[in-house]
Amino acid sequence: MTSKPRTMLITSALPYANGPIHLGHLVEYIQTDIWARFQRLCGNHAIYVCAEDAHGTPIMLKARNENIAPETLIERIGTEHRRDFSDFNIAFDNYYTTHSEENRYFAEYIFEQLSTNGHITKRTITQAFDPVEQMFLPDRFIRGSCPRCDAPDQNGDNCEVCGATYVPTDLTDPVSVISGATPVSKNSEHYFVQLADFDGMLREWTGSDRLQSEVRNKLAEWFDAGLRDWDISRDAPYFGFEIPGSNDKFFYVWLDAPIGYMASFRNLCDKSDLDFDSFWGKDAKTELYHFVGKDILYFHTLFWPALLHGGGFRTPTAVFTHGFLTINGQKMSKSRGTFITARAYLDHLEPDCLRYYFAARLNNRVEDIDFNVDDFVSRVNSDLVGKVVNIASRCAGFIEKRFSGQLSARLPDPALYQHFVDANQVICNAYEGREFSRAIREIMALADQANQYINACQPWVIARDENRDGELQAICTQGLNLFRILMIWLAPVVPALAERSAAFLRCPIGENGTLGNIPSPLTDHQIEPFNRLLNRIELRDAQAMMDQTQMIEQIEEPAASTTHLIDEPVAEQITIDEFAKIDLRIARVSSAETVEGADRLLRLTLDLGGETRQVFAGIKAAYAPDALVGRHVIVVANLAPRKMRFGVSAGMILAASGDDDAGGIFLIEPNQGAEPGMRVR
Repeated sequence: MTSKPRTMLITSALPYANGPIHLGHLVEYIQTDIWARFQRLCGNHAIYVCAEDAHGTPIMLKARNENIAPETLIERIGTEHRRDFSDFNIAFDNYYTTHSEENRYFAEYIFEQLSTNGHITKRTITQAFDPVEQMFLPDRFIRGSCPRCDAPDQNGDNCEVCGATYVPTDLTDPVSVISGATPVSKNSEHYFVQLADFDGMLREWTGSDRLQSEVRNKLAEWFDAGLRDWDISRDAPYFGFEIPGSNDKFFYVWLDAPIGYMASFRNLCDKSDLDFDSFWGKDAKTELYHFVGKDILYFHTLFWPALLHGGGFRTPTAVFTHGFLTINGQKMSKSRGTFITARAYLDHLEPDCLRYYFAARLNNRVEDIDFNVDDFVSRVNSDLVGKVVNIASRCAGFIEKRFSGQLSARLPDPALYQHFVDANQVICNAYEGREFSRAIREIMALADQANQYINACQPWVIARDENRDGELQAICTQGLNLFRILMIWLAPVVPALAERSAAFLRCPIGENGTLGNIPSPLTDHQIEPFNRLLNRIELRDAQAMMDQTQMIEQIEEPAASTTHLIDEPVAEQITIDEFAKIDLRIARVSSAETVEGADRLLRLTLDLGGETRQVFAGIKAAYAPDALVGRHVIVVANLAPRKMRFGVSAGMILAASGDDDAGGIFLIEPNQGAEPGMRVR
């Protein structure tokens, strides 16, 4: 953080207006939104804009297939996108469209400036042409057999089987995806930006700290190969802006798409007191950041800064690039049932849970991240519910019932509170550097310390003695203050949970500049009655999301059902007296680790409310050690210790299991609010 507030404009890449938002898209929008929210939390003036990418051949053809106007299609898709973004708490300051007069103005203006300064050239090229549809075909609309490996039904520019790249004319037996006709070659005059004119400027711009090292290395390859002229025109029919002075030529969608950042901001300026030139002018001092995926690097790190420079505008302060999303280790795929839309997720699960999981996986490198359903459920339940919310639930009841919601006038452990305050800079540095996973690790380590404090103080024991009410109130006040700091740090990640927490504590948490409140604890302060802040994720709900995704894709060709009952007989009956001998207790997993030489075992250290035990559990196939720490389990406490070759196991935790097809192993856990040492009755 800096003492002087910064002013910045932040963007995400524009979603294409011909299909739904999916989890792969959300990686970027959630990453950007977290960073923008963090900047506001610091007191900075951070403006976040985006827009629909509304032009191009695919939109034109989709509208034609639905027998509607392209404008009708993009309006409908835009409404759906806005709804999905809103429901995921993506806080745009303005969300617009590239099919706007602002976008047209800037596209024509930049083109005119480039042309006037000699950076535009025209030449005739040969392209594939559909003789039935009477239109030139983009590469993606031509398919045929690969010229290298003969794999059938491959794209017009690359083979998914052998990885070869080529031009559509190299394909064997090419066909138009639109009509099925064999394309013919036809000449057409096109407009090109002479990108090599900007070689020096681009080398200087990309050689600074504006880009990640992986991106700079990739750009070095393109510079070494030589910058090629960029075709910025397309022939009619085409849905987009016609190039002034041309004959049925339109701006290529990738020319006016990034200009959508400018147009969206211009639209915001017209509705507010913001000054456009102070953000986009050649000498602008404000900061400008773009978040993009690695698949559109070329456009955002070469074409876009060249267009801005050639048009007389400022260039970005930085472009932040991220990797792709995989689902359970696989590429997102409709045929595999791993193409999860935002709406399919929202039909079953809380948006904050996905935001948290992505944050826990994201760093500032260009790396793919994986959405693993089991890990997702375990991590969210362990961290958000089992660690953070658990602090509030363990303390709030005593404050409400014994002290009418009034916090004490002092903290019993100011050194512990200061320890949390001192961690602020480390966590802020991680957020600023987009090392979200590091920030989450630091926050959760402190959440562990807060829970350890409560465990050590045992307010549930102190509550039995009314003469110790002052001590009880102070301990719970300390716990709730630690919870408050954690929630301020987590507010950019889980804004809905932060809002509920702010209402419960009756204090600001996620508002602009809230980080500045951390050094001052809440004392002698009235809070609201505690209501459940966040529910645990049930694995069945996450699986229902996956099942819905697969069902949608299999409607036309339903697969055979794999649902079945486990034919496992009930064990021999026992009497109530025999059952009464079993002492079931609540335990908290203090630590978990793999056991060298054991395929199925994890070594767990369990806190039974004053007693610590070591237990070996055969759950390695279902649970990662890190996902178990902080969770509450049910343990058979009076089981005779069993000596194993790895050590002594002093108990057994309860879990449900089925056959491999039925889903594996599931821990049996108590409801929220249960404390270590409590007996299960």
